[in-house]
Amino acid sequence: MQVLFTAHLKEKPEALGEVLNGDRLVSAPYKLDFMVEKDSEIVCRKTLTKDEVSKFRSAVTKDYYFQMYYDDLPFWGFLGKVERDKTDPSDEKYYLFKHLHFEIHYNKDRVIEINAKADPNAVVDLTEDKEVEVEFLYTVRWKETNVSYESRMEKYAQSSSQPHHLEIHWFSIINSCVTVLLLTGFLATILMRVLKNDFVKYAHDEEAADDQEETGWKYIHGDVFRYPMHKSLFAAALGSGTQLFALSLFIFILALVGVFYPYNRGALFTALVVIYALTSGIAGYTAASFYHQLEGTNWVRNLLLTGCLFCGPLFLTFCFLNTVAIAYTATAALPFGTIVVIVLIWTLVTSPLLVLGGIAGKNSKAEFQAPVRTTKYPREIPPLPWYRKTIPQMAMAGFLPFSAIYIELYYIFASVWGHRIYTIYSILFIVFIILLIVTAFITVALTYFQLAAEDHEWWWRSFLCGGSTGVFIYGYCLYYYYERSDMSGFMQTSFFFGYMACICYGFFLMLGTVGFRAAFLSGAASATGQFESIKER
Repeated sequence: MQVLFTAHLKEKPEALGEVLNGDRLVSAPYKLDFMVEKDSEIVCRKTLTKDEVSKFRSAVTKDYYFQMYYDDLPFWGFLGKVERDKTDPSDEKYYLFKHLHFEIHYNKDRVIEINAKADPNAVVDLTEDKEVEVEFLYTVRWKETNVSYESRMEKYAQSSSQPHHLEIHWFSIINSCVTVLLLTGFLATILMRVLKNDFVKYAHDEEAADDQEETGWKYIHGDVFRYPMHKSLFAAALGSGTQLFALSLFIFILALVGVFYPYNRGALFTALVVIYALTSGIAGYTAASFYHQLEGTNWVRNLLLTGCLFCGPLFLTFCFLNTVAIAYTATAALPFGTIVVIVLIWTLVTSPLLVLGGIAGKNSKAEFQAPVRTTKYPREIPPLPWYRKTIPQMAMAGFLPFSAIYIELYYIFASVWGHRIYTIYSILFIVFIILLIVTAFITVALTYFQLAAEDHEWWWRSFLCGGSTGVFIYGYCLYYYYERSDMSGFMQTSFFFGYMACICYGFFLMLGTVGFRAAFLSGAASATGQFESIKER
């Protein structure tokens, strides 16, 4: 409605999260004083030019609506309506609403609820491209209610808590739990059979066991804990993944305690920026400590790599998309002042904490304690069938975790890109835990099969298999964009796929870290148990 009330515009100061969310609020010309009712109050008189009529007609055709806030309560309304002739559906009339009715509910001295309805009979015909004289009006009515002030936000949370929505959410959880149980049983059966066969073999005939040539993963036990290639990059990926995992946990904690209530504008984006900055020390410590355990020496380069591994692609994506938003004069374009604030946060908070964490990790006394001795020269890896290569293994590893979360993904996408309300954070947290468990189990199982095939280069493979769910989520983006959303045009397309690429990349790093840690711990435990059984013999 900027085209109408240019003279009345007064921009509202916004928090960092609101700016990042693309919110650019201005004061409306309506005067809604407490307990003061008004009848057909004139807002303004305006002569719409042909160009303005055309713009409003286009907005009405596309079902544009306004969103306002009164006492931090959001409310909406459509700009106009389209009427079609019953005898001739192709004959359409376009109308702009010119009279708004505000109905405000109060309890004592508190505003509880507000609604805005347009008078369907007070309209302006926009069908033809010609100048139109418009007199905009509004009416205000106050009604008392018994709803308490503490409960006034509950109506906004009910849309995602309807019974049919809850049934779908619980179906998603049950589906995920069944996947976890099947995978757990499968993994436990395999490991128990392997360990049982080993113990039976050694207990039955110790001498025969000594003479028998070892096969499978026992044959390459001296290569299992050989350091991976590109140690610095691997440690940086673990550091970044650990930081993103910590970020996710803190965000869930804030969500579960009620910080992100409906229409707490920009709270999530503010929390993401602040918590990411404060957890950078975790990334520095994890990366430098692990790099030190792998006998790495160039820890400065390792820290630079850790700091840029996630922020680098995110920064490049932001630069491109912000340029697109500026070209389209969209509110999604960040002002120069906000960019300066983000750069200062990164310079004065993120980077120092990253360096401090790196120094602490470098000086930590943690050492890499391999359960078995690593041989001097690596064994040659035998030729492997195609389905044991990296890409097919990643496809198998990513499918199960994705199948456990894909139902919930729709609601998350609809919340982020469809501007729908999502408030069932408890269910989302359960799905997140299930995602971690399935990722860990499937990575452990595939790592065992890889070692059983005498392929000892499992470090990077376990990370890639764990993180492959991020690739599946990005594939789901294609389905959502073309089948579930109404997005179109270069700007919406670039924003959707650009920022979703960064989010999926973050999932790749986080879940890759979870997968590697699970495989590493299970491998170390299995090797320790095998080593102890050999010592007993």
